[in-house]
Amino acid sequence: MENKNAWEKYDEGDKRQQVMDFAEEYRQFLSACKTERECVREFTALAKQAGFVELSERIKSGEPIKAGDKIYVSHMGKAMALFVIGEQDIEAGMNILGAHVDSPRLDLKQVPLYEDNQMAMLDTHYYGGVKKYQWVTLPLALHGVFAKKDGTVVDVNIGDRPGDPVFGISDLLIHLASEQMEKKAAKAIEGEKLDILIGSIPNQTGEGKENAKDTVKANILRILEEAYGISEEDFLSAEIEAVPAGEARDYGFDRSMIMGYGHDDRVCAYPSFRALLNMEAPEKTAVCLLVDKEEIGSVGATGMHSRFFEDAVAELVHLQGGDCVLSVRRAMRNSKMLSSDVSAAYDPNYPEVTEKRNAAYFGKGLVFNKYTGSRGKSGSNDANAEYMAEIRNILDGNQIMFQTSELGKVDQGGGGTIAYILANYGMQVIDSGVAVLNMHAPWEIISKVDLYEAWLGYEAFLKEA
Repeated sequence: MENKNAWEKYDEGDKRQQVMDFAEEYRQFLSACKTERECVREFTALAKQAGFVELSERIKSGEPIKAGDKIYVSHMGKAMALFVIGEQDIEAGMNILGAHVDSPRLDLKQVPLYEDNQMAMLDTHYYGGVKKYQWVTLPLALHGVFAKKDGTVVDVNIGDRPGDPVFGISDLLIHLASEQMEKKAAKAIEGEKLDILIGSIPNQTGEGKENAKDTVKANILRILEEAYGISEEDFLSAEIEAVPAGEARDYGFDRSMIMGYGHDDRVCAYPSFRALLNMEAPEKTAVCLLVDKEEIGSVGATGMHSRFFEDAVAELVHLQGGDCVLSVRRAMRNSKMLSSDVSAAYDPNYPEVTEKRNAAYFGKGLVFNKYTGSRGKSGSNDANAEYMAEIRNILDGNQIMFQTSELGKVDQGGGGTIAYILANYGMQVIDSGVAVLNMHAPWEIISKVDLYEAWLGYEAFLKEA
C-alpha cells in the first residue's frame, strides 16, 4: 500500500501558496517562541484577540457557560488549555488535541556562574534526551526568567535579537582530540563539560580591583545588574534555558521544508492551537491542551501527570450546572483525543533503523502511530482498532492525506508521548503528528505540506469526532 505525496494536492497556484503562507506563519512562531513560557505567552495573547476569556474570570462572575463560549486557562505560565464549548454537555465528552511545548535544551544550574582562568562560565544541566556532542560549537541564546525575592519576575532573552551577542560551548580541536575520538559517541562529550563561555574581560571598576579574585565573573555580574537589575543570588530562583540562537529557516532549493529549533513538539502544538482558534460552537466541546515537561516524563505541576486539566474540566462542568465527581469522570471517559506529537521521519542516510512499510515519510501527510513505546510496546498507549477506523473515516471524508508509522524497527528503540496518561481516564486516544528529521537535535527539519495537512486534520477531528 503506497501513500501519494501530499504536494500533488496543491498545484503551483493559490492552493500551494496557502501551504507556504501557513508554514511561514509557523516559521515566525517557531523563531520567536523557544521556551514553554514563550509559547504559552504567545498563545494566550492570540487567544485573547480571538475572544477567549480566562477561566478564573468566568468562575468569579458565576455566569453559566453556553455553546460557543471560548475559555482558556494558563497554568503557571508553562501549560494551558483552551476550550470552545459545544452544543452538548461537557459530560458527553470532549474532542481534545493534546501537545507539549517543552523541547530538549540546556538548563542553567541554580549556582551556575563561575570563573576559570579569567574565563566566565555558566554550568548547565541538559534537559530531555539529547546527543550531547550536538550541542558544542553552536551559537546559543539564553531565554527565561529571574524571579526576585520581592516578587518581580525579570524576562531574559539574549542572543536572538539583532545585535545581541551569542554564547557557546567549546570543543577540543582535532589536533588534541585523539583520546576523545576513541570514545563512544555517548561519552565523547560529558554532561559536566557542557559549560557555556560567556565572557573574558576583567572588571575595571571598584576599590581594590588589583587584588580582587574572579574579576571576569565580577564584570559579568556588573553587566547583569546594569541590564536587568539582578544579582548573583537571583540565579537561585531563575529558570534560564540555553537554546540554539537564530531563526528557523526555509530548507531546500524548493523551500519545501523548515529547519528550526523545537519542532518537537511545537510543530504539533501550533496547528493544534490554530485548529481551535476560530471554531464556533462545535457539537462537542473542542479542546487544545498544551503541556510542559513531556521531554522528562510529563512530571511536575505543569506536566500531564498533574491535575490542572482535570481541575479545569471540573470547573467548566460546575459552570454548566453539574457539580459532582461522577460528571467529571464521565466527561473525561467519554472524550476522544489526538495526542499530537512528532514521529521520526525516514532518513535516507540511516535506512537500517526503520522498517520501510511502517515508517513515516516527508510529504505523505499527517502521521498516526497506533502505538509507540519501545521494543515490546513498553510504555505505549495502543489505540483501539475501532477508534483508528473512525479517524480514517474522518480524514478520508475530508480528503486529508495521512500515513501510519512505527518509531523505528521493533528492537531498535522507541519513545512515548502523553497519550497513555489521558488514556488512563478511559478515553479513546491515539498518537498523531508530523514527521521530523534530526529529532531532538538542536536543529530539526519538517515538511511544510505535512504541517499543513496536520492543521486540516486537526480541524476535521475537532468538528467531526
